[in-house]
Amino acid sequence: MPKREGFILVGVGGLFILIGLVVLLRGRRVEKRYYNSLSARADVREYLEHSPEHPEFSALKIGGWITIAVGIAMLTLGGAFLLWG
Repeated sequence: MPKREGFILVGVGGLFILIGLVVLLRGRRVEKRYYNSLSARADVREYLEHSPEHPEFSALKIGGWITIAVGIAMLTLGGAFLLWG
C-alpha cells in the first residue's frame, strides 16, 4: 500500500475524531440547555423523573462516541500502514 493511502486514512480518522467530539459536545450542551429551561418552571416533575425520556440527547452522545471509535480505528490502521509500508 502506498504511503499516500496511509496518510489519507490518518487524515480521515482525525476528521472523524473531530466530528465525533463536536457531536458529543453538542449533545451534552443541548441536553443541559433543555433541562436548565425545565428547572426554571414551577412544574419540574418531568425534570426530576426524566419521564418521558428524550432519546435525541442520548442519540447525539452515542453517535459521537461511535464516530470517535471509527476515527481511532482509522488512525490506527493508517499509522500501521505507514509504518509497515
